[in-house]
Amino acid sequence: MPILNLLPIKQAVKMGANELTQSETPELDSELILLHALKAHRNILFTNPDLLLSIEQQKHFIDLIGRRKRGEPVAYILGEQGFWDLTLKVSPHTLIPRADTESLVDWVLEQGLSPNCILDLGTGTGALALALAKEFPRTQVLGVDLVPDAVALAEENARLNQISNAQFLQSSWFEQVPSNQYELIVSNPPYIDAQDEHLSQGDVRFEPASALVADNLGLADLFHITDAALSYLSAGGCLLMEHGWQQSQAVCEYLQQAGYEGVGSGKDLAGQTRFSFGFKPT
Repeated sequence: MPILNLLPIKQAVKMGANELTQSETPELDSELILLHALKAHRNILFTNPDLLLSIEQQKHFIDLIGRRKRGEPVAYILGEQGFWDLTLKVSPHTLIPRADTESLVDWVLEQGLSPNCILDLGTGTGALALALAKEFPRTQVLGVDLVPDAVALAEENARLNQISNAQFLQSSWFEQVPSNQYELIVSNPPYIDAQDEHLSQGDVRFEPASALVADNLGLADLFHITDAALSYLSAGGCLLMEHGWQQSQAVCEYLQQAGYEGVGSGKDLAGQTRFSFGFKPT
């Protein structure tokens, strides 16, 4: 059916927001989706709010709003997501990078570390690996992921962001990782219990379960990485892992039992304890 009443930009944003009643940020979602449909910069919202959409633009916008209304994450609709100061392509093969994970990068910079080699386990889009590679341009960064499509996406993101000191490899955790001694190993592994009710809510319904769910109440991969990392860390090297906000005590206790020193945790942007770390004894 043809669309007879073409909307100006400001009215289209309002219409989209009114449709997205289940979103926590309906107006922002509508704005981002409209800009994507228009292939326009955000400035147009303020400089030309009365510009009429074309028939094709309006049809495309309404279709995209429908996808968001059905719960599909905005990042998958747009095909990209900001992380740190990078713009990363995303796909349903990977988790969507989240701002809370930037807290791990902040923590590394606050420690004044100067690693020669960094390993990122379960790299997904390459978010952590690429952010750290950009902050440490003389450091060699290796990101690994079990999913070949994720590895290809991370490599594409490295090219798009013009980062040359990060490489990516298909591997199940450490299986294909060279035996280099890494000064820093980071990971945002699966850490959600398979019975967690949040898996059926919000954006995570569309994200790959293999990147979200782990056995042993979500702790299995965290514990596996803790054990195996000791063979890949240099003396005094640091293991840094993201986890659920209720898992810090269990993760820290396991790090200590495994023989790590200087064990501790840090908080995300919301003040929740979101990551833990430990150092290999010297």
